[in-house]
Amino acid sequence: MAPCPWPGADPLYRDYHDREWGVPEYDSRALWEKLVLDGFQAGLAWITILRKRDAFRAAFDGFQPATVARYGEADVARLLGDAGIIRSRAKIEATIAGARIYGDMQARGEDFSAFLWGLAGGKPRVNRYRSMAEVPAQTPVSVEMSKALKARGFKFVGPVIVYAFMQATGMVNDHLVGCPRHKAVRSCADPDAPYRASGESAHKNKVRS
Repeated sequence: MAPCPWPGADPLYRDYHDREWGVPEYDSRALWEKLVLDGFQAGLAWITILRKRDAFRAAFDGFQPATVARYGEADVARLLGDAGIIRSRAKIEATIAGARIYGDMQARGEDFSAFLWGLAGGKPRVNRYRSMAEVPAQTPVSVEMSKALKARGFKFVGPVIVYAFMQATGMVNDHLVGCPRHKAVRSCADPDAPYRASGESAHKNKVRS
């Protein structure tokens, strides 16, 4: 069995593939962080963001939404002067706005994880692609998730970015079938997690699926 070829020989990229990519993530804060980082990736390679991820986490106070939501112009200026991150005013301001939207959703009792996983169908979709040429850049589900995020005011959440986010957070298992991780990540799924977060029942989950 051969692992997915896209990380190449880069040790950091290979470790990310072997430990993180495709593992279902249900924590709301972690999902928001990943969505933000995917937004910063727009126009760049993911390895560029991965190499700067620790600097991003330090610059954005660990991506704690409540903290980022309180950022003002002084913080924007600080971030624009931070060479460790991608210094895009539009993306920085979108992150701050996104933190405020996240907080508004939370205040209304709308769990971010349950919201996203509900759009994804409530459980990981297991694909069985044999080559990278078969893997799509976007899907009807990522288009709908993109629309839903944009409707709430999130930015840098186009369907291609959203599909990359879905792949990374295990909403879809796009490890090639010949990759050992294809089977490994299937065992990580907790189909009831997003429904517990929103107070819905496992039975309701099963009825939907």
